[in-house]
This record gives sequence, structure tokens and C-alpha cells, in this order.
Amino acid sequence: MNGAFSHQQIIDRYLPLLDADTVEFLDQSVEKIVACKRKGAKVVVATGSGPNLHEGVTTLIAELMAKGIIDGIITSSAVIAHEMGGTLDKVKRMDGRELGFGADVLPKGFTFELTEMPEAALTELRHEMELDDDLLTRGRQLDGTTIIKAAGNMAYPMGLRSERLAREIMSIAQAYGLSFETVAGWGADPRTMIGTGAQRGLPVLVSVPQLIGGGGVGLAIADSLSITERCMRISEVLASADVIIESAVALTQEIHDGPYEVYTGHGIWANWDGYRTYSLEGKTLVRIDLDPNLKKAWLAERQSQTVQEAIDQGLPKTKLTGIPFRMEMSGFSRLEGSLPVIGDIGVIWPVLACKVALGLGIELDFVSHPQQTPDGKAMREWIVEQVKPIQRDLMLQTSRTYQTNR
Repeated sequence: MNGAFSHQQIIDRYLPLLDADTVEFLDQSVEKIVACKRKGAKVVVATGSGPNLHEGVTTLIAELMAKGIIDGIITSSAVIAHEMGGTLDKVKRMDGRELGFGADVLPKGFTFELTEMPEAALTELRHEMELDDDLLTRGRQLDGTTIIKAAGNMAYPMGLRSERLAREIMSIAQAYGLSFETVAGWGADPRTMIGTGAQRGLPVLVSVPQLIGGGGVGLAIADSLSITERCMRISEVLASADVIIESAVALTQEIHDGPYEVYTGHGIWANWDGYRTYSLEGKTLVRIDLDPNLKKAWLAERQSQTVQEAIDQGLPKTKLTGIPFRMEMSGFSRLEGSLPVIGDIGVIWPVLACKVALGLGIELDFVSHPQQTPDGKAMREWIVEQVKPIQRDLMLQTSRTYQTNR
């Protein structure tokens, strides 16, 4: 969904919304990505949930995976849960007490949500689970507000469906020795990261710090692989990449330099004890983030090696740098190949994607737009209508013919 705009028109439209420093770091990032792909090397993305979903970034990343630009994903269990539901959907929100629910089981504000679904979709869903038609009828009759939000979350019946389906996916994953994310991808829409990953054989994995989201889906993801195996698989994905892009994601210190990474020091004993380790040395680490303190920490390290000095002396980094210091700033700021791209990811990603596509001579079929713009609003509606929930039958069909090759 590009509308009537060329890649260059999208760049020209959104580039003026970014400050000069951000544009400079963005252009450096584009150069690194284009050079990486031209030599046949890999680009991996670590995403958070939240704005990555609402700004259409995860849908754009799926497109970049399909076009061979992005080669692997580290993400959150919440993103997997939402992609299982179709990324974004429309829900009707109402007072759950009016439906007979006790205030003690309702979230803050006593809100209850119904997924807005066509009757044909509900009919198909009845083959999987028993639906409370009385609840659906009464909910439709109540006054409420319809909004677009991350899909398959708290709304009935799709939120409940995702949690129950997650247990089936977990069991299949355990039987074959696969990740939950791979099995879910078998039935997922190809315009999701898990769907594209499954189709193209690209890794899509939830990081350990990001296992806690997505409700029961997160629990099923966590139980599908041991923590140790998950960490090793993630390390292999990161080791394979020349460029790592982090998009609005927290706790990245425990993602990009986890227990098997040696350059920042955390994997030193794993290597001694015979585990396969990797190094971030020489890699480009692009961080897309709203927090200006990230760039301040980066500048402090470039100008006076303040962060490394604090580590060498065993001193608190917050006091030496004079800024609120998030843990991930440490590894990021000390890496010679790190680039802080500070700004709205809804603006940065379409510019980044279009510049890379032009540099590589690739035509993208989908480009996201900032959600606050008219084109962004149209994009969100398009995602609701076009990106479908996971197909259980397709997943089971693929599972029946899967060969483990063991």
C-alpha cells in the first residue's frame, strides 16, 4: 500500500519532519545497510511492540523481509500475539459491568472489548471454539466506542482465541523441536513478520527480556524452547548480521550483548566453558529511539570515553555522565559502529526503507506512513482490512507434512 507516492516522494514528504542530526545519522545508517546488502551480508532487526505495530513498522519490516532486505527478527511476545490476530483490528469498547461482569475481573475503567468481525469470519471461528452469541448480541446493542488497536489482545473473541490457539502451537513446537514463532508463522498472514519468516525460512525469535508480554501467548512462547536454547538461537541470528537495527525496544543490553557475546564481556565465561560465542566488534548497531539521552550517552563516549571510564573504575554511569542512564546505553554507546537515530519511528522507518530501496534498486509494495497523518490513518485501516488473523487449518496442514530431518 503505497498510495500514489513514489519512494522519492515519500522521502521528500517526511524527511523535513526530522532534525538535522537525525537526518545525518539516518543517512549513515542507509549507507551501511546498502553496503551490507550489496556484498551479500545480513541485516537483522530487533523490535519492540507498541509504536512498531501502530505505526505500521512491523508490516513494513515484513515487506522488507519479503524483498530480501531484512534477514532476521528479534521481537517481543506481544508482537507475536498481535500478528496472530492480524496486527491491527477494530474493537468496540464498552462498560463490562453492563454485560454482567464483576468489577473485580475487569481492567481499569471497567472496559470490555468486542472484536468487530464480519459474520463470515465468526462462522469460520465457530469451527474452532464455542462462541457466546448472547454476549456478542448484548455487546453490539450497548453504547460504546470503536477504535483501532493492536489485534488479538483483550477483545472477545479474538483475544481468547489467540490464547487458546497458543497452547496448540506450543505443543506442536515442542513435538518438532521448533520455536513457537516458527509454527505460528505456518498459518500467519504473509504480511506479518512471522508469516514472511515462515515462508522465506528467516528466523523470527522473541528475546528473553521480551517474553513477558502477550498474556498466555507469551507463556506458550517461553515454554516452547528452553531459555538456554533461545539465547543460543538469538546469538546465532545476531552473529550472522553485519547490521543490527533496534526499533523502539527496551532492555537491548540483554538482547544484543547477551550471555554468548564477548566484546562487551558478558560471554567470557561461556567461551571458557566451551560454548559457541560471537562478538559485536565491527558490527553496525543502529538504534531508532525517541530518548535523547541515548544520543547524549553516545556523544559522551565519543568525546571523552565517559561510559568506558565509569566501567573501568566500577563507578555509577549516571553520576559520571550526568544523565538518566538506561542499561542498554552502555553497550550501545561503547560500540564503535553504533548510530543513534533519535526521533519518531513512524517518520524514520518509511524514509529509511525508501532510501534503502532506492539504493538497492528494489520496489516496495508496502510503505508505512506516520499514524497521525491522513495517509497513516488510511494505512491503519488497510492493515485492519487486509492483514488477516492466523489460519489454524493452514497451520495444522503444514504441521502434518513437516519433515524434521532428524
